[in-house]
Amino acid sequence: MTELTFRDGIMDRILLRERRFDERAYLFVLAALEYCQQRLPERRHISGRELAHGCRDLAIERYGVMARLVLEHWGVRSSGDIGDVVFTLVELELLLSQPDDSREEFVDAFDFDDAFERRYPWCGAIHA
Repeated sequence: MTELTFRDGIMDRILLRERRFDERAYLFVLAALEYCQQRLPERRHISGRELAHGCRDLAIERYGVMARLVLEHWGVRSSGDIGDVVFTLVELELLLSQPDDSREEFVDAFDFDDAFERRYPWCGAIHA
């Protein structure tokens, strides 16, 4: 996969609006959007919950047991943070949204402890 980069001052525009997340968090969410689309029989709108789950799955696929650490290093500590990244991109007109899309779709879409620790897919034991 080719590495994405922002050009022409886009990251400067993002940082004027939202400084909590590393540039790589925005690039990762865009990559996860394409990851979700590639898993569908045909392209369509992706809901916030679907994108959050796609981010989770792509993080596990790319970073394995380090997925949570990588996302947290970029400032992403919850599925709600993924929504904040997405809506920053929407506000800057780098992504399009539907009228019924909202940040709330991302809140509690998945739990980081469950996804990256308790229910980690390659973990030999499930913790209670």
